[in-house]
Amino acid sequence: MTITDYQNWVTQLSKEYQFEYPWVPFTSVLCGIFACKLVYDLSHLINGICFKHYSTLPKIKQIEWDNRAISTLHAIFVTAVSIYLAFWSDLYSDDLQRGSILFRSSTLSTFVLGVSVGYFLSDIAMIFWFYPALGGMEYVLHHVLSTGALAYAMLNSTGQFYTYMVLLSEITTPGINMRWYLDAAGMKKSKAYVVNGVGIFLTWLVARVLLFMYVYFHIYSHYDQIKQLPRFAYLLTLGVPCVIGGLNLMWFAKITKGMIKTLTAKKD
Repeated sequence: MTITDYQNWVTQLSKEYQFEYPWVPFTSVLCGIFACKLVYDLSHLINGICFKHYSTLPKIKQIEWDNRAISTLHAIFVTAVSIYLAFWSDLYSDDLQRGSILFRSSTLSTFVLGVSVGYFLSDIAMIFWFYPALGGMEYVLHHVLSTGALAYAMLNSTGQFYTYMVLLSEITTPGINMRWYLDAAGMKKSKAYVVNGVGIFLTWLVARVLLFMYVYFHIYSHYDQIKQLPRFAYLLTLGVPCVIGGLNLMWFAKITKGMIKTLTAKKD
């Protein structure tokens, strides 16, 4: 099967799904929540059998371990789809004959956004249930903004391109989670921990700093289209990237400080 055949197959499958099930957004959200529960249970089962250190952790640490398994798989999934939709497929190409890039969507793009909404809803619920063990208010703010933007883009098929560009920043999540796993496993002084720290710094710089600069430039160059959006969509398109970008810079400063501290300690 060639790449073109695969793309045609995905397109046809999406059309059939949309025709038969017009309630794609709702089923996708449920799929996202169900997937989170499934991954959480599988993580608890597999880690309890395969990793002896897991069973020695306090209960709240085991919960966070399994919670990070969910975010890791979500990040891998949504990053792969975001790369495909934003850079590989022609859904968001610069073809002006297809109309404004702000109003383009497909069944696949809508479904994936729904899965992400399901993930963020599940994660917010866990953060509140175990607050503040799984994250402070900055995580709550990040998740609430992300959920709002994702849900609006999913339900209204508006601004999905920018939504996927922001979702690309999830590529940093597996590295962040791996750092936590290494720390929980008592490997904070290992070479792997140092390599992981440098990797986080580089991926964060690219995906959450430089990429957001590109998003801001794209918003600026397409502002004539953005100002035609409904008021709420207009505020989301301008506001969410700015707030999340500010949080990214705050976390990037902490990451940079931590990396310097780790490299300095390793050298000494």
